[in-house]
Amino acid sequence: MSEKKRPTQIPESLSGTQYTPQTETVSLHTRSRRITLGIPNDFSSEEKRTALTTAAVRSLSKHGYNIQIESGAGEGAFISDYAFNESGAEILHSKEEIFKADVILKIAPLRKDELQYLRPNQVIISPLHLPNLTADFLDILKQKRVIALAMEYIKDKSGFFPIVRMMSEMAGIGAIHIASELLSTTNNGTGILLGGITGVEPAKVVIIGAGVVAEYASRAAMGLGAEVKIFENKIYKLKRIQTQLGSRVFTSTINSGSFQKEILEADVVIGAMHSKTGRSLVVVSEEMVQNMKRGSVIVDVSIDQGGCFATSELRSLNNPSFTKHDIIHYCVPNISSIVSKTATIAMSNILTPLLIEAIESGGMEHLLARNTTMRNGVYMYKGCLTNQYLGRRFQIKATDINLFISSNY
Repeated sequence: MSEKKRPTQIPESLSGTQYTPQTETVSLHTRSRRITLGIPNDFSSEEKRTALTTAAVRSLSKHGYNIQIESGAGEGAFISDYAFNESGAEILHSKEEIFKADVILKIAPLRKDELQYLRPNQVIISPLHLPNLTADFLDILKQKRVIALAMEYIKDKSGFFPIVRMMSEMAGIGAIHIASELLSTTNNGTGILLGGITGVEPAKVVIIGAGVVAEYASRAAMGLGAEVKIFENKIYKLKRIQTQLGSRVFTSTINSGSFQKEILEADVVIGAMHSKTGRSLVVVSEEMVQNMKRGSVIVDVSIDQGGCFATSELRSLNNPSFTKHDIIHYCVPNISSIVSKTATIAMSNILTPLLIEAIESGGMEHLLARNTTMRNGVYMYKGCLTNQYLGRRFQIKATDINLFISSNY
């Protein structure tokens, strides 16, 4: 009788679950910690706006931000510390403590006394007012090795400048209201009512530029009944503004012979030119200003980029206007601060989605890696200047931001 065969014993090492087919998984980036967002108090006689509303604070807190706000930051926009705290923000009373945050969000440009608080790899988002900028300021930023973004140079995915556009809408309407006040005799103006009345010729308004400021300034001036003429060298912009306004207005190029003539005859001249990379062009010489009508008004909305009048001088809401060659000048970079509540809501509407996208990407640096248009706002990256215009202006080496992003991600 044959011997019964025993079953072959399979070693445990070959029968374990490690050989069972497993579900394939893809590695996903997850946030390892919450991001601290600090909002310093920029409230002063010159600045009334703040960066976020209470609704934005509530939303960002739910998405993973620790929001820290310096006491009094919302006062100019009629938002109390209590309202911010109830929305989920922590109220701090020390600027030094606020600047310990991972991301600093400022509605006003960085001040020199704030630079001491910066630290390496910190992200700073704030405006960059070119007239006040110095080489020493940039040198300190380089030493601090921060990532600094200029609000006015941040682009959206359509290639537009959302913060500039929003502020420009308010600045355009505000410029006409301001000009109307400055024309009055109480402000040493010519005593002309901007829109005129029955039987009386209306004021003549010349607008330099055909962008968003020009569009909204034109709407406001025409709504009051003023005579509007628009000058811009780019013909496609002139065609576009004609379409946007929905009515025929006089348009011409700055290089034309009628430009100087209209400037000299104008009651109000609005400077509304915006540069994509640096300083705005000066298109009105001092000699032209000298020959303008006595008591006429210049509102240089382009002053945050240096201004487009040779006689423009940066001023603040504390002392907004001055007279030069008998012409009243208004050169304030933050006109929208006059309507601080509206400006705060509008600013918050733009910044909140960007901040949410940043935390969902794993942080601001990961957002810069994914969002190529956002990179346009970066002018300082961990010790290196990345804005070509600033490099040329201050004779500092500037490196393309894309080289840093591509080498690190």
